[in-house]
Amino acid sequence: MTDALPLWASQLAVFDTETTGVDPAQARIVSASIALLGEGGAVGERYDWLIDPGVEIPEAAARVHGITTEVARASGVDAGVGVAQIIEQLFAMIERGYPVVVYNAPYDLTLLRAEAVRHGIAWPGLPSPVIDPLVIDKQVDRFRKGKRTLDVVTQHYGVALDTAHDAGEDAIAAGRVAQAIARRYASVLPGDVQQLHDEQVSWAAAQAANFQEYMRRVRDPQFVAEGAWPLR
Repeated sequence: MTDALPLWASQLAVFDTETTGVDPAQARIVSASIALLGEGGAVGERYDWLIDPGVEIPEAAARVHGITTEVARASGVDAGVGVAQIIEQLFAMIERGYPVVVYNAPYDLTLLRAEAVRHGIAWPGLPSPVIDPLVIDKQVDRFRKGKRTLDVVTQHYGVALDTAHDAGEDAIAAGRVAQAIARRYASVLPGDVQQLHDEQVSWAAAQAANFQEYMRRVRDPQFVAEGAWPLR
């Protein structure tokens, strides 16, 4: 039997990007989505961007999200304009009182901040509160075997993800996963969203430390796992 949905999860902003690569310091945003979900996971608002990153989109990245350099150049907005709009909308959601769900938050948020610096756009500061279903799932179900990618975790929680690696579909699915986790683990998660944000800072650091210890023991004695959250 699942618990009732906690108040903090009744309305959630969600955010995701598709990019040119895996390094948030160097990758560029190719597409992004921000949406607002209601209590039942229904989409009340949605904002989407297709961006010309100003660089070639590697073939490997295009195979993942389906956006080629030609498509981005023909139909995408200027990167500086798009990044400014994304930042404005993201922090507007927070100002309106909505927690922002970002799956593996340090990637997308660190990337967005790097893009702000790249294009000379003011960065408003630490986004808060942030809900990261990846960190929370690892905390509440830490001994579950297998991968924790979004497509795997959506299946575990019974959330539909029809088109993986589409920024909008991924963002919305992550928000619904957050709501599913909130229902299932309402009795053990903080009821205050700011407290939950603060707990994730500690949980992410501990998870990284455990992973680092494991990797140094079995594979690479010099391995370093970054544990800063929600920005690195």
